[in-house]
Amino acid sequence: MQGFNMGRYVPPDLEGTASGNNIHKKRAPGTLRKDGTQTVRFEMPYAVFCHTCKPAQIIGQGVRFNAVKTKVGNYFSTPIWQFKLKHTACGGAIEITTDPKNTAYIVTKGGKARDYGDHDDRARKEGEGGVPILTAEERERRRDDAFAQLEGKVDEKQAVKDNSKRIEELYRSGERDWDDPWTANKRMRTSFRHERKARKREDDATEALKARLGTDNDLLPGTEEDATRAKLVTFGDVESEARSNAANKALFEKRPSSSHSSAPSKVAKETRKDALRRQLVGNTRATLDPFADF
Repeated sequence: MQGFNMGRYVPPDLEGTASGNNIHKKRAPGTLRKDGTQTVRFEMPYAVFCHTCKPAQIIGQGVRFNAVKTKVGNYFSTPIWQFKLKHTACGGAIEITTDPKNTAYIVTKGGKARDYGDHDDRARKEGEGGVPILTAEERERRRDDAFAQLEGKVDEKQAVKDNSKRIEELYRSGERDWDDPWTANKRMRTSFRHERKARKREDDATEALKARLGTDNDLLPGTEEDATRAKLVTFGDVESEARSNAANKALFEKRPSSSHSSAPSKVAKETRKDALRRQLVGNTRATLDPFADF
């Protein structure tokens, strides 16, 4: 009987006594050979161009292959592994080697890694947790530059000290403001009540002004400039203006004939209009303030 996902046939008379790999004289995947190689399932870490294909074809990131894993060296105590796989489309061999120094994979034979631009370079320069990976020269230079490192630590300590003071001040302020929640809530409700009444008075005054003007348009809130301009405007006295007009008017004036009194002429209308304009201008006067800047 053939087991689930085993891939090799086992006759019924040999079931339980031998495995499919022993019967077909095959080695199970992942078994370490005598020469130190091992067949593993390898997944492409990035897109790779296959040079055996004509024209070159791209193998996408994440495609899996059965690869022969071999140890080819060490970087300090970290082993360097080489993965040799076969492209199923053309049968060409591709070799990929690990790079512990830069925490990356390098295509050494049969293909070329796809260039992702600056993002890929930044990713290779940063290790786990965003910690930069330093070369031996950079580590030596930082080790020699002890004074710069000391200054950096002093600045960091001062920044931490200032931040701690600010945090303590914020904690004390919060505790002081909310030490008595009932008093703080009462103070907030009182201020809100006063502001609400002030807004109510302003709304009532605006509605009264709109009713007096006979308009439904929204009125903008008054400003200091509007109040100053209103104070500088004065209106004349109607009774004094009437007495002045009566004094300046002739005692006896000629009345128009009956032929011209039936319909006032255009000249008479314009005369009355000019008189009304002069009266309005005379009654309303804007006081000039030499210190006002308009």
